[in-house]
Amino acid sequence: MRELTYVAKRTVEWREAPDPKLQSDQEAIVTPVAATSCDVDSAILAGHGFIDPPFALGHECVARVVDIGDTVTAVSPGDLVVVPWSINCGTCDHCRAGLTAHCTAVPHMAMYGAPIGGSWGGLFSDLVRVPYADAMLVPLPEGLDPVAMASASDNWSLSWRLVAPHLKNKPGARVLVVARGSIGLYVCDIARALGAANVLYVDPDPEHRELARSYGAATAETLEPVQHGFDIAVEATGRVEQLALAVKSLAPEGICESAGNHFRPGELPLLDMYLTGVTLRIARDNVRNHIPDALELAASGKVDPARVVSHVLDWEQLPHELPEGRLKPVFVRADG
Repeated sequence: MRELTYVAKRTVEWREAPDPKLQSDQEAIVTPVAATSCDVDSAILAGHGFIDPPFALGHECVARVVDIGDTVTAVSPGDLVVVPWSINCGTCDHCRAGLTAHCTAVPHMAMYGAPIGGSWGGLFSDLVRVPYADAMLVPLPEGLDPVAMASASDNWSLSWRLVAPHLKNKPGARVLVVARGSIGLYVCDIARALGAANVLYVDPDPEHRELARSYGAATAETLEPVQHGFDIAVEATGRVEQLALAVKSLAPEGICESAGNHFRPGELPLLDMYLTGVTLRIARDNVRNHIPDALELAASGKVDPARVVSHVLDWEQLPHELPEGRLKPVFVRADG
């Protein structure tokens, strides 16, 4: 089989690898049918990552089950499934507590798309081994489009977690989104659908702002800190100065969720945060725990994640088109 391999800045190529085989009766083999780039993939391709190439890329996809081990009961061959980005067993203490990104049955940070917790391959591959099929794979609800939900492995489900629990606890909250990619746009859609009083989306890209307005958000190219302005702020830029802007714009006891991958150091306005009483969460997300809820919202018809998909491209175009830096390209297998 082939796996798409990151080899240098803005350069990926197909490389041959052995076909994965079932190694236990708990496993599954899947073939991605609609795969997309995460916002962090864009940073890696731009040369801002912290892992030297080469390595297999990709950790967001909807896949079709090809083969399963004898004890797998949650899925069957032919099923369409969401493949979460992190590897998790489902039975260790951390997994049972919902901390699936911190599974103790595998090396720390075990994941698809980057070799920082072992080598698990990437989801831009012709075939993928899933070591704990019952724990990891989530069947795609009937009627949901695999292209629209290609990001449920990470960005879509993460976006649900960034705002949905907070809006449940504080209906009608005011939401600030400081972003550069798909996560912020998904958040706009989800926040409005779940009853935010208003949403302000800040992004220098005019096309992104236009899409945010289609979700009912107000927009701005830049923003000075708005004292006591927002109950919830989401930062998804990977820029510390933008995170500082977000926390300085919070109302007393406000909450800031940082979904940006901060590869570079910086300073935060800690005194302002102290005086305001800010809660800041910067986290590697336990996304497997949220995928069912995020899919349920997608199936409700209250949201439209398909609007964030910027291009639908053939699987064979991956080496040429992935480095182009598009907002949310989805690559589809013709035989999927």
